[in-house]
Amino acid sequence: MIKLYGMSGSGNCYKPALLMSHLNIRYQWIEIDVLGGATRKPEFLALNANGKVPLLEVSPEQRLAESNAMLCYLAEGSDWLPQDQWQRAKVMEWLFFEQYSHEPNIATVRFWIKYDGKRRLWRDRIAQTQEKGYAALTVMEQRLAQSDWLVADRPSIADIALYAYTHVAHQGDYDMNRFPAIQAWMQRLSAIPRHLPMDDAE
Repeated sequence: MIKLYGMSGSGNCYKPALLMSHLNIRYQWIEIDVLGGATRKPEFLALNANGKVPLLEVSPEQRLAESNAMLCYLAEGSDWLPQDQWQRAKVMEWLFFEQYSHEPNIATVRFWIKYDGKRRLWRDRIAQTQEKGYAALTVMEQRLAQSDWLVADRPSIADIALYAYTHVAHQGDYDMNRFPAIQAWMQRLSAIPRHLPMDDAE
């Protein structure tokens, strides 16, 4: 059985779990105490030298790090990853956008506020990072005002990748009322059968 090493409440760890739920793939979740330093211990570093979660263990000889790489691997041959060359490239475009423009600002501010308790101490730093996060959300809003999904006419792993931290952006004090198209998109995605709610998403 596939094993997924992860931290509850992490959007990156949630991505492959959500996709496997949609694909009806059985897996074993193994909780890793990231805040307690478990990813830096020798036994975990032996599994992933980069010392990060999520980590997908397909077999004892096959382990995959990086959440969006997991999405590509798991979605291969399914409707969640288009076969059309152009649409596939657009999915990749959104995956790179998520890791470069979206996640570093949305997820990071959420972590500082929700887990580190830095809302007041890092007020200026948070405001600067939020400015970049709002810019990323605006890009999404413009696309979703034109289309129900990020790529083509059906959900893809691009939607899963962006949903993971967008739907908990309010935990980083982002005002999501500014983005009605994103809110409607999140409702559509969460209404798909076999949707898996994220732990600690309230």
